Amino acid sequence: MTTHPPTPHIEFDGRPATEETLRIPALYGYGHFTALQVRDGKARGLAPHLARLDAANRELFELPLDGDRVRELIRHALDGAGRRDASVRVNGYLPPGATRTTLMVTVREPAVLPSGARSLMSVPYARTAPHIKRPGEFGQTYYGMLAGRAGFDEALLTAPGGVVTEGAVTNIGFWDGTSVVWPGAPALTGITMTLLERELARAGRPSVRRPVTLEGPDGVGRYRSAFVCNSQGIAPVRRIDGVGFTVDEELMKDLGAVYDSAPEDVV
Repeated sequence: MTTHPPTPHIEFDGRPATEETLRIPALYGYGHFTALQVRDGKARGLAPHLARLDAANRELFELPLDGDRVRELIRHALDGAGRRDASVRVNGYLPPGATRTTLMVTVREPAVLPSGARSLMSVPYARTAPHIKRPGEFGQTYYGMLAGRAGFDEALLTAPGGVVTEGAVTNIGFWDGTSVVWPGAPALTGITMTLLERELARAGRPSVRRPVTLEGPDGVGRYRSAFVCNSQGIAPVRRIDGVGFTVDEELMKDLGAVYDSAPEDVV
């Protein structure tokens, strides 16, 4: 028997979604969002999430976005869904004629990135304005589906010249035996990546950013291990195209401990 995930709880500016308000994302998709995992009413990296929403809102709509308002709406939606543990997504839209950003808060069941080693298929796609997290990314979805059909877990986005940028729904990091290396190319700096960078530095092990390519002296083959991360967690990479990587259990354990050291903030 086929099982379907529970229907998400959706609110617009603190009110339950209606046919009219659901037209906003359906017809006016220009906007931005952030996604976070909430456990017992708390979330890691809440301040960076709020800062990202505010920065994107100012860039796209020339309007500030008050963090206290966002937190209040998240709490309201969690209460409406009857959840303390959840996957939460906050979308910002500015429909025609509006003078205030409409916030859509979606609450679903909690999610965790599968811990198994992942395979990535490189694709020639780089997002426009990659520093903004936004809905409706056709290219990411399209190439992600192609990767799945080809037997891979995710697509790896690359700029011209085979320059590695990011995963379709993750950031990617590499391990050279000494440091975590993030691709030094335009990409979304995810919140989990932000927390890992910050906590590694606090532990006296700063990570670095440098160019990473599919081939050549900066190619992915020079690295012994790799991993991906997003709001749902961290997972090792076992191969990119035909290049294999060692699944370093100590590295993954260490990264998990570093991430867990980041404080949790009450929503």
